[in-house]
Amino acid sequence: MGLLKNVGTIGGLTAVSRVFGFARDIMLARVLGAGLAADAFQLAFTLPNTFRRLFAEGAFSVAFVPLYSRALHGNDGSPGSEEAAERFANDVLSVFVWVLLGFTALCMIAMPGIVWLLAREYASVPGKFELSVFLSRLTFPYLGLVSLVAMLSGLLNARSRFGPGAAAPILLNICLISGILIGHHLRGDTTNDVVVVYALSSAVALSGAVQLAYMAWETRRAGVRLKVTAPRLTPEVRRLGMLILPATFGAGIYQISQLVDTFFATSLPQGSLTLLKLADRLNQMPLGIVGIALGTAILPMLSRHIHTGETAEAQRLQGNAFEIATLLTLPAAAALAVCAPAFCTAFFVGGKFTAADGAIMANIVVALVAGLPAYVIVKVLNPGFFAREDTRTPVWTALASLIFNIAINLYVVERYGIVGLAGATAASASLNCLLLYAILHRRGWFRFTAGLFGKLARQLLATAAMTAVLWVLMPLMESRYGGPWLDRIWSLTALVAAGGAVFFAAAFALGALDKSLIGQLRRRRPARTKADDEILEVE
Repeated sequence: MGLLKNVGTIGGLTAVSRVFGFARDIMLARVLGAGLAADAFQLAFTLPNTFRRLFAEGAFSVAFVPLYSRALHGNDGSPGSEEAAERFANDVLSVFVWVLLGFTALCMIAMPGIVWLLAREYASVPGKFELSVFLSRLTFPYLGLVSLVAMLSGLLNARSRFGPGAAAPILLNICLISGILIGHHLRGDTTNDVVVVYALSSAVALSGAVQLAYMAWETRRAGVRLKVTAPRLTPEVRRLGMLILPATFGAGIYQISQLVDTFFATSLPQGSLTLLKLADRLNQMPLGIVGIALGTAILPMLSRHIHTGETAEAQRLQGNAFEIATLLTLPAAAALAVCAPAFCTAFFVGGKFTAADGAIMANIVVALVAGLPAYVIVKVLNPGFFAREDTRTPVWTALASLIFNIAINLYVVERYGIVGLAGATAASASLNCLLLYAILHRRGWFRFTAGLFGKLARQLLATAAMTAVLWVLMPLMESRYGGPWLDRIWSLTALVAAGGAVFFAAAFALGALDKSLIGQLRRRRPARTKADDEILEVE
């Protein structure tokens, strides 16, 4: 199955998850606002969620998928087999379970120290530090459970079964929405926000168990039977471990930057961390739908092309992915930057979330989305290294970007507060993107062609036309964004419809939409073996 359909499968399900996540954050903002309890929960949720993205979905996935794919499909002419793949997966699972149990237990014991390292300023607010530690212990088991989910998802992705892994986060958001509703009901007419965050944090851990049960069922449906045996450090498991260590850093610059941002945000006025996380939700909508979908879909396909020596196909695949990424993220970033006040006011302002909170959040969104294209393009460039089992090179680019991020934060946070912090994150992601491409280009693994340059120029022109229209329309409906729900809905609908219509009309007229690209992405190779058919089989 072509890249476009795989991206559509992952992106479509991720979009559903992001919609549920968006609804979750709207409810959270209105029920808790941007206060003490909200900050404590955001920190408690950030810890396991960041480690999940860094280790499980980041480092583990990019190291596990190529090795499992090679065991399943073969490499350099050597045949693969179901038996070899199952043996490798069982060996990894048997070691991985104990590592996760040990790491989770150790972190829960050391939680006061971890919270102090990230949010020592919370100790100056009565009860905030203690609440953060307690909530973090409630949520942290989620890391171990969802890490196993990530392993099963990677196993299915290697078999081109992308649906289950993309659907699992929907269960997370359903559990969290239920937690908010239960907590709100238990709180009643009181102002005790602690009841809400207790229920919400418990729902985080429960969601990990729900997702694991679902993925275990899907794995059995795929005909894979896994079992935990006595742990054995086989050569393949040791090789996986050696790949994971550098990939933990190289694949997770965005997640590591999140921890850095959390550290700086907790030193700012109360509510800053909550506003940053809520603003990042708007940024995460296109990032999750496009970036994660592309990165997940391209890695196993790119690994196959590289392992079979099809370098031209690998170049074409990355070029197509790059073009899709910019086609979708350039207009998304521009639209979010121009319309941030409208979105933040219409969706979030209400209940305990004030208009002043919405204004600050809008400025944070503008700063964050400046790096949106870079966040997504990194997801396209990193597989060029991971598919070749080179997880070390991205370490150095990530290290340079992280140092750059910290250096900028030391200057801008004191002067520009939370908005400056968001801008520093965008700048460091852009630097990481440039470094990754420069190295790929130098090694001859991926290069811009004249055709790709031309397409990017046309996309930028179409984005500029859309931006001009939105800039004119925004002030015309300013009074509607904070009005009754009907006014909010139709005013935002008018903005989105006008911007989308102008962009796609301009893109079509300028030739930024390439029908031949869609045809190439859907087209299967003419010479295909039975093994290829099994590889390309999708639910």
